[in-house]
Amino acid sequence: HFWITLYSPFPKFGITYMLDDIIIGYYDSERKLHLVRGNTTEDDDTFVVVQLAWSLNEHSLSSSLTGLDVHQILIHCEMLDNMESGQITAKGATGGSTVVELHFLNRKTTFSSSFHTKTVQPVLRLLQYHYENFYYSLCMETLKGYLKKRGNQVNRKVKPRVRLIQKANSDSGGFRVSCLATGFYPRHINLTLFRDKQSVADHEITGGDLLPNADGTYQMRKSLEIRAADKHKYTCSATHLSLDNKLDVTLGN
Repeated sequence: HFWITLYSPFPKFGITYMLDDIIIGYYDSERKLHLVRGNTTEDDDTFVVVQLAWSLNEHSLSSSLTGLDVHQILIHCEMLDNMESGQITAKGATGGSTVVELHFLNRKTTFSSSFHTKTVQPVLRLLQYHYENFYYSLCMETLKGYLKKRGNQVNRKVKPRVRLIQKANSDSGGFRVSCLATGFYPRHINLTLFRDKQSVADHEITGGDLLPNADGTYQMRKSLEIRAADKHKYTCSATHLSLDNKLDVTLGN
C-alpha cells in the first residue's frame, strides 16, 4: 500500500508506504528525508518506491483539480497467492472524500469520478498509457521485491494472550467483565464473550476496536456490564490463525 498525502503546514509532499500493514518507510519532500523502518537491508528499493510515488503524484488522478490545499492519494498493488500480479487501484480524495477512483488489471481500466466526464477524460487517457507502459509493472516488481525481503514479517503468526477480567464499577454498583486479547499477528481475530455457553448479544457489548501495539502486534478488548448479584458463568473465546483450536478463558480460572 502506498499512502500519498499532501497538506500544509506539513511537508508539501509526504509518502508513507506499507507492505500489508507493516510500515516500510516515509519520505519528506521538504527535508528530502527518507526514513526506512523495520527489518531492512541496504538494497531495499526505496529509490524506486519514491520515484513511483512522485511520478504518480505528477500525473495523479486529481491533477485536473485546481485550488486544492490538501489532497490525498492511495495507490494499492495486489499480489495473488500464486505470486501472480493482481489489480492496482488508485484513489484521489479531497476533504476526506474520494473524488476519483481507478482500477487497472489485464490492460483494462475502470474509472469513476464525481467530476464531469469531459473534465477528466484527458487525464484518464494519460493515466491509462502510463499504467500500461510503466506504473503497473514497476509497482508489481517493487511489491515482489519487498515480499522476498519481508515475507517472514508479513507471514508470521503470533499467538494472542487472552485474559478475562472482572472489575467493580463504582457508578453502577455492579461489575465490568472485559475480554482482552493482545500481542497477536496477523490482525484478524474473532473474540467472543459467552454467558452460560451462549454468546452475549452485540448490543450488550462495548469496545471491539482493533488497536495496534508498539511492537507491530494488535490488541482487542470487549466489555460487558453485569449486576453485582449476577451468578452467570462467563467465558472469553478467541479464534486466530496462530491457534490450532479456539482458546477459551473462563472467569475465575
